[in-house]
Amino acid sequence: MSGHRPFELLLADDDTDDCMFFREALEELQVDANLTIVGDGVELMELLSSSGTKFPHAIYLDLNMPRKNGFECLVEMKGNMKLRHLPVFIYSTSINSDMVELVYKSGASHYIRKPAEFQALKEVILTSIRLIPGITTTQASKENFIVNSK
Repeated sequence: MSGHRPFELLLADDDTDDCMFFREALEELQVDANLTIVGDGVELMELLSSSGTKFPHAIYLDLNMPRKNGFECLVEMKGNMKLRHLPVFIYSTSINSDMVELVYKSGASHYIRKPAEFQALKEVILTSIRLIPGITTTQASKENFIVNSK
């Protein structure tokens, strides 16, 4: 098929090491994807609202960021007619059942706990990318909301 386009992925995370590992994992997976990285929620929302921005196929959103946190960004995106269709993977170090419940109710597509192991990171990225074509219109069921490595 000649109409194939690479996945456009957007990572919003203020941890430079986590961003570097994400990029390296994506490169090792040899997935046809372009990764854009922003360092906080203000940058994310400015990028998404600037005219001429091509919307990403998915956003990986850290919760704990300066200036505007991931939860605030999620609520803002889901309340915006132009952005609400974007699949949002919450991508966080911690996994707190109250926060998982809150982001689920707020419209996140999936929740990924940042793995400590590089191989596990590659697995969750690959798993999440495989979910992208199917999640643009509906949210995952609660049972399938958390994406884990094998």
